[in-house]
Amino acid sequence: MSIEYLLVRFPVTLIFALLLNELRKKWWKKSVQTISYLPHFISLVVVCGMVKELLAAGGPINQLIQSLGGDKIAFMSEPGWFDAIYILSGVWQALGWGTILYLTAMTGINTELYEAAEMDGAGKLQQVLHVTIPGILPTIMTLLIMDIGGIVTSSNMQKILLLYNPLNQERADIIGTLVYRMGITGGNFSYAAAVGLFEGVIGLILVSTANFLSKKFTETSLW
Repeated sequence: MSIEYLLVRFPVTLIFALLLNELRKKWWKKSVQTISYLPHFISLVVVCGMVKELLAAGGPINQLIQSLGGDKIAFMSEPGWFDAIYILSGVWQALGWGTILYLTAMTGINTELYEAAEMDGAGKLQQVLHVTIPGILPTIMTLLIMDIGGIVTSSNMQKILLLYNPLNQERADIIGTLVYRMGITGGNFSYAAAVGLFEGVIGLILVSTANFLSKKFTETSLW
C-alpha cells in the first residue's frame, strides 16, 4: 500500500505544484492554495469519519450509484476497495501541503532562464521540462529519498486503525497494526519489539540505497 500510495501521491503533488506555479493571477493562485491546504489541518479522526460516512451503504456515493441504475457497493467491507480508499483519501489530505516545498524551490529559479528559453522559442511545457524541473530536481530527489525511507514505517498506522474492520483486515493489515496487536493488545512485547527493529533496519537500508542511487545519477543526496 505504501508503494502504491507513493507512486500516486508523489507525481500528483509535483504536477499540482507545477500547475500552481503557472497561475499568474495572485488572488486565484492564493485561493487555490488555501483550499488545497485546508484538508491537511483537519484531524485524521475527522477525515476517516468523513470517508466512512461518504462510503457508507446509505451514503451519498452509494446514493449516486443507485440513482444511475447501479447497485450499492460495500466499500468499507470489501478488501479490494481498501487500497483505493486509503490512497485517494491520503492524496486529498496531503496534496496542498505537499506542494509547499516545491513552490518554495521554484521561487529560487532565475527568471532569466525562462526569458532565455522563451526567446529560443520554448513553449510553456518545454520551459517546465527544461527549466523548472531541473531547477527543483534537488528538492524532488530529497523528498523522494525521504518518502522511500518511510515505505515500511508505521506513520499511517493511525489511519489504518481508524479505517479497517474485521471484514477488510486481511488487506488493511500492515506492520504497524501487527505490532499494535501483538504488543499492546496481545502482550507479546518481545515479538513486537523484534518486528519494530526489523522495520527500522529495512527503512535504513531503503534510505541508504535511495541516497546512493540519487547521488550517483543526479548528484543530489542527503549526505
